[in-house]
Amino acid sequence: MAAKIWIDVEDLFLYAAASDRPSGIQRLALEIQRALVARWGTGGPVRFLRYDVQRAAFAEVPWTDVLGLYTGMAATAAIRTPVRAGSAQAVESGGLRRLARRLVDRLPRRARAPLVQAVRLQVQALGSAARGVVALARSLVARPVTTVPPDGAARFKAEVAPGDVLLVLGMRWEQKDYAGLVARTRAQYRVRFALLIYDLIPVRCPEWCHTVMATGFARWINDLLPLTDELLTISRASARDIEAYAAERGIALPGPIHTILIGTGFSDMVLAPAAANAALPSPGSYVLFVSTIEARKNHALLLRAWRRLLAEMPPEQVPRLVFVGRIGVLVVDLLQQLDNSNYLNGRVVIIESPSDTDLAALYQGCLFTVFPSLFEGWGLPVSESLSFGKPCVIANTTSLPEAGGDFARYFDPDNLNDAVRVLRAVLEDRDGLAAWEAKIRREFRPTSWSASANTVVAAVLPELLHDES
Repeated sequence: MAAKIWIDVEDLFLYAAASDRPSGIQRLALEIQRALVARWGTGGPVRFLRYDVQRAAFAEVPWTDVLGLYTGMAATAAIRTPVRAGSAQAVESGGLRRLARRLVDRLPRRARAPLVQAVRLQVQALGSAARGVVALARSLVARPVTTVPPDGAARFKAEVAPGDVLLVLGMRWEQKDYAGLVARTRAQYRVRFALLIYDLIPVRCPEWCHTVMATGFARWINDLLPLTDELLTISRASARDIEAYAAERGIALPGPIHTILIGTGFSDMVLAPAAANAALPSPGSYVLFVSTIEARKNHALLLRAWRRLLAEMPPEQVPRLVFVGRIGVLVVDLLQQLDNSNYLNGRVVIIESPSDTDLAALYQGCLFTVFPSLFEGWGLPVSESLSFGKPCVIANTTSLPEAGGDFARYFDPDNLNDAVRVLRAVLEDRDGLAAWEAKIRREFRPTSWSASANTVVAAVLPELLHDES
């Protein structure tokens, strides 16, 4: 019997329980899975697993469960703009904080600092809990909860065989003792374990993450790396980072790290939207930044850059700046700055969680895209922009030059003057911008998700490809 690839998809179900829309990780994993199913069908050498809590074991699930859940998330849209700093995402800067400060001012000076810290942490915790409850309620209303099939664990036990591969394409750091589950499965069924690592941001730059994520990810990666038989990643920059991290901690890697191809664009994002959404900005009037709004993505730099551009250039030459993405972590100050400035008097717009059709329209209608992120594993919005034929002005750090290649223009994301210089040059040369866009449309060659899936199979179970040749 031919060997099989068993893909753990539990992270998608966990993510859907607390989020309205898929993130880049869920999109990338789903596209690879969809390409694998398109090539080998269902019930063949590619299978899907979830975690059966009652049996503390992996359980096989049908592909229709996976695709159905993802499709429901991708279709969800919730355009809300502007975002106010006094919302749940920024509750720590609201009235409760001011009240606490007035009370603390009446205490002895020595007691003030620890009490302020305690109150701040409690407010943050309440805000996080509130966000989780709201997101969970939305997800339960929007999508039915898909349970693990009661016979799924038995089906996996009956079908798995020595030489099969357990593959993780998502992020599974939230499950307690996931490494123990992998170790037991690997030993009991004599399967090989393959892991895709996107980046090491939570351990390399924990200041950009919640403490729970930073500590949980560190434990996850340290426990899983010694169990890994095949290690995959999404860029040469991430591969170098993983090698350095393992060397620093004395962790022996299984061998060379496989850098897979990343597909260009997403199949759910149609190139010709059926109808324009009146809530979207008019085509040609804006520059687009697609990303979760969080500290690492460097929205604050763009806000400062746009203020400079508005001060130094004729106002009619400065388009609106559109942020597209859900509100993430560590951006309370940014939201307050936007609120205080009335979104630079309406020149900055936030669009949360558009549908894929609306996102396609936003790409098609923008002058160009920007991506000033400080640290990336790849940079999906960059290759996504190029797939729509749109120029990108992006940071020159980590993996982004791999994503943008010769089709992007670059700046130092830690240097405001450099960012303003590059952005201003683009805005002042509209003929040059048009020629740049024409070059992308003429010369850019997209990567298919089937090609991406093939690099995954070549890394973890190459005999599947050989059997077809």
